[in-house]
Amino acid sequence: MVVERLSKTWFNLVHGRNIVYNQCWEDPRLDRVALELTPKDRVVVITSAGCNAIDYALAGAGHVHAVDMNPKQNHLLDLKLVGAKHLDYETYWELFGKGCLRDWNTVYPKLLRPHLAPDARVFWDHKGSLFRVGRRKSFYFRCTSGTFAWFVNYYINRIAKMRDAVNALLAAENVEQQRSLFEQYDLAKKLWKPMIKFAMRRDVTLSLLGVPRAQRRQIDEGYPGGILQFVVDRVEAVFTKIPLKDNYAWRVYLTGEYSPEACPEYLKRENFEKLKNGVADQVTSHTNTVQGFLEQSEHPISRLVLLDHMDWLSKDPAKKILTAEWQAIVNKATPDARVLWRSAGLDGTFINPIEVNVNGQKKKLADILHYNQPLADELHAKDRVHTYGSFCIADLKK
Repeated sequence: MVVERLSKTWFNLVHGRNIVYNQCWEDPRLDRVALELTPKDRVVVITSAGCNAIDYALAGAGHVHAVDMNPKQNHLLDLKLVGAKHLDYETYWELFGKGCLRDWNTVYPKLLRPHLAPDARVFWDHKGSLFRVGRRKSFYFRCTSGTFAWFVNYYINRIAKMRDAVNALLAAENVEQQRSLFEQYDLAKKLWKPMIKFAMRRDVTLSLLGVPRAQRRQIDEGYPGGILQFVVDRVEAVFTKIPLKDNYAWRVYLTGEYSPEACPEYLKRENFEKLKNGVADQVTSHTNTVQGFLEQSEHPISRLVLLDHMDWLSKDPAKKILTAEWQAIVNKATPDARVLWRSAGLDGTFINPIEVNVNGQKKKLADILHYNQPLADELHAKDRVHTYGSFCIADLKK
């Protein structure tokens, strides 16, 4: 119990004071297929870094509500939206593609600050250093997850001395070439030295990646070999089974920047004018819980993307929060609503026993969620990020 309390205290300390996620760690290419977005759809998504919220708007959603309990994550999304409206593409790319804007001290007060909400303005007034030139080359080596990436790159460059191998992998033309290079450089041995294995078993390390103890325990209990083997298998799959050529999620943490060929949709030149000409206005941020937002919303919601946060609420006493959240989802959902979520566990249907009130009757989620597991499995195998154990797509039939 003491370890549990210490772990929770550390996790809350890390998450309460920082931007934790400086890019989204879910592959929106999967979500586009699963969600089948139309201009009639009103979407709720947990903000994270905001990349995917913008992606859904670009994919044709009518409106996207990005909801997060951490206001700093919303401040990051707001900076992206304001930047898309008021910067030219080259400056926008330097800011979010390279993660380092040399003219921040000129650009921010003139073109960004006047258009930010007061709370976001206060935040970026003090945190502009995240985008300035410094010892760490970019924004993507800062914040909480970025700090972990910076340590990984230090290990790659100074300890394992495998930068040439990593660069070769990122330049590979296909999976076959990646697999050959992985074996040629003996990366399995070089990557997993004892110090890395030790670090990956520590709650302190996992907190930097946004993994609370409840989620770590779910992996330890359900995955053969526990959290360490889970990480080892996922990393090896990314390098040897998933094309790296357009895998921007891993590229940015291995290099500190995106490339024009490997970047989120919101950073592609062909999408920039769409953002500037109205699409950015179709995304709004809300500092709230999913339950709190839904209970206050005047509009029914047809699409919900819950990321992996239900893992955090999978054990008592947090299950009460999860039950209340699903009740809010049921109450606000349209008749054709669809819900996506991910889980570190191998079976994301752990929520099925939760009971909610539907038209005056108690029903289990298993009775009202219609899973499209074949599509979910097909898409999950193609996930470029590849750090989750399972992916769920379910239509809500009340």
